[in-house]
Amino acid sequence: MAIVLDTHTHLVPVQSRHLSGVRGIEWDAATEKLLIDGKTIGMKQLFRPSALIDWMDRFSIGRAWVSPPPPLFRPHLEAGAAGEWARALTAGLDEIVEPLRDRLSSVCFLPIEHPREAERIAAERLAAGNKLFTASTGSGVFLSRAEYDGLWRVLSDGGALLFLHPGESHDQRLEPFYLTNLLGNPQETGIAVAHMVFSDVLARFDGLTVLLSHGGGTVPALAGRWEQGFRTDRPGVNTSIAPPSAQLKRFHADCVTHSNATLTAARDVFGGGNIVFGSDWPFPMGLLEPDTQLAGSGPADIFGANTQRLLDAFH
Repeated sequence: MAIVLDTHTHLVPVQSRHLSGVRGIEWDAATEKLLIDGKTIGMKQLFRPSALIDWMDRFSIGRAWVSPPPPLFRPHLEAGAAGEWARALTAGLDEIVEPLRDRLSSVCFLPIEHPREAERIAAERLAAGNKLFTASTGSGVFLSRAEYDGLWRVLSDGGALLFLHPGESHDQRLEPFYLTNLLGNPQETGIAVAHMVFSDVLARFDGLTVLLSHGGGTVPALAGRWEQGFRTDRPGVNTSIAPPSAQLKRFHADCVTHSNATLTAARDVFGGGNIVFGSDWPFPMGLLEPDTQLAGSGPADIFGANTQRLLDAFH
């Protein structure tokens, strides 16, 4: 079965002139390893756009949206350096997808830790005619704060899509057992969505489309609890806005859940038409064998109609 679009793939533009000489970034061409802020990235597929195309051809995937992977988020940077890094990273992605623009689209990275800088970059990018953005949901970011309203306004007025992808959690309890990924990633997405829901972001800025990675993280499991908190007027919950059950229908989510039961829950929470295909290529925690991994989940709408609607809106 053909797949219209993969909304969730990653590449690193290591050989881009835009990343050359950036402080904290070292590329060893001989070993094909990237050293970023002292940490090594050695997954070679990330550096090879042709490997992504080969994989897409194998599974009859028409198009892919390409965003930077979490090791490149660099949340520790100060505002100025973060803005420079975000612009260089996005320019690098633009450069490597340009020869493959009939198959790949780059997604602009926003330094979400610095809302004013993210707002400026979003405005620049929208003025150039681009509407695809991505940002981290890492710890320390409070998306409910008023300081983000300027960013939401710019993205909403521009009719943009924001792909939220978790960054690294700094909870030390998650260090054993690969829990930073197995638990931390979905938890960070859940926290980000909760802040957006309970501060009414998508109702106030209804031109913005938000796409969540990994099936929405912990949201499908927690949506009922949020609804009960709203119904019983728990402290700090604004009950004058729409309930969480209604607000969550404004979000889209990819299908990387690794469980048919969880995927069914995501469909119930976000709406069946809002679940789209995303693979998280090339990471082992992704859907690298989508036909097999989604077997039994009824993926026809995810592969086709749902994802086509999103592609039509943001192509």
